[in-house]
Amino acid sequence: MKRTHSILILMLPALLCCRLDAQSGDKWNIQLFAQSARRQLQGNILPFWLDHSVDTRHGGFYGRITTDGTGIEDAPKGLVLNTRILWTFSAAYMYESKPAYLKTARRAYDYFVENFADEQYGGAYWLLDHTGKPTDDSKELYGESFALYALTEYYRATGFGPAIEKARQLYEIIEEKCHDEKDKGYFETFGRDWTPAAKARLAYTEGSETKTMNTHLHMLEAYTNLYRVWRNDRLRNSLRELIEIFRDHIIDHETHHFKLFFDDKWNSTSEVVSFGHDIEGSWLLCEAVEVLGDEELTDEIEDIAIKIAQAVYKEGLDADGGLFYEAEKGKITKPEKVWWAEAEAVVGFLNAYQLTAQKHYLDAAYNCWQFTLDNIVDKKHGEWFAQAVQSKRPADTAGKTSEWKAPYHNGRACLEIINRTGKLQPIE
Repeated sequence: MKRTHSILILMLPALLCCRLDAQSGDKWNIQLFAQSARRQLQGNILPFWLDHSVDTRHGGFYGRITTDGTGIEDAPKGLVLNTRILWTFSAAYMYESKPAYLKTARRAYDYFVENFADEQYGGAYWLLDHTGKPTDDSKELYGESFALYALTEYYRATGFGPAIEKARQLYEIIEEKCHDEKDKGYFETFGRDWTPAAKARLAYTEGSETKTMNTHLHMLEAYTNLYRVWRNDRLRNSLRELIEIFRDHIIDHETHHFKLFFDDKWNSTSEVVSFGHDIEGSWLLCEAVEVLGDEELTDEIEDIAIKIAQAVYKEGLDADGGLFYEAEKGKITKPEKVWWAEAEAVVGFLNAYQLTAQKHYLDAAYNCWQFTLDNIVDKKHGEWFAQAVQSKRPADTAGKTSEWKAPYHNGRACLEIINRTGKLQPIE
């Protein structure tokens, strides 16, 4: 099996270098778009993880991998990385029933249950050392949301009963320990025994914010995925509340960007704009209302999603097709092109095109994908660089894996491209 993956890596230049040369609406190029995503998924991203990520000595997966694919044996192992691997290979197995995908998903599931899951207090530890022992046993809702998302996807892929039972239990713990009954939404950072911290881990400002957009966004995708397979009335209300929180508190209806950090009562504390989160949220909100099945709310959220996509299109795209990272007060403050944001931009613009049939969104999706192929895909060693630097120069020193960098954003983008382009009709 490993030899086959290695052959695919050697073939990467031939597989990855063809250009889309896309003209909006051309049927052949829509097909080529899907073929390009399929090659990325099957010939680059997944083989890299199959060949390089498995820690055969200590169990689970290497917490960090260098650019050339070398696993760092003593690197810490993060909850987010492990659960994103679980989600990705579960989703990949649903797309293509390869035994290697199922085996990897099962490895991630078993490692989560045996090492990350806290049997005493519930939930999962944030960080382990390389041997699988907790070094940070705090409970971070961002990580818990990915555990829920991944457990549900593993159940969808396998029908494995214990996985969905663990997902249900985690949902109940989150609602009991993290939900803000007074002002709605969720507090985010806790000790091992769920004692709340004074500040949310993901709020990187100097204030004492307790809620963030980012965690609520991933809670949204997790609850959406769980509701697909568990039509529970309480869960339905939780999902609706999350959608309404985005509508009522997180989206700035004047700028059509997301606010990032909040106090208990949803007062915003930052003016930073994160283009990648904006465009990612635009399609995840549409997915959430589609699964919820409320027609009136769907119409409202789709209109908001289009406005978000247009704001990102107008303000966040560089002339080379890539997506800038951050802005503040109308000025680009972080021009970096980061792998996950580029992946989400492609999906978000495809979603906007599906909603509107306005071809500039399809152009934006094509162009961002081509930028990614040219500047972020590693044609030598496989997978994607963490970012493209100075527009055209890949970040050769950036690692392929960390507590945050996993195959989830780019792997999911490929699956979304394949699915969505299959539904596109050429423009007459």
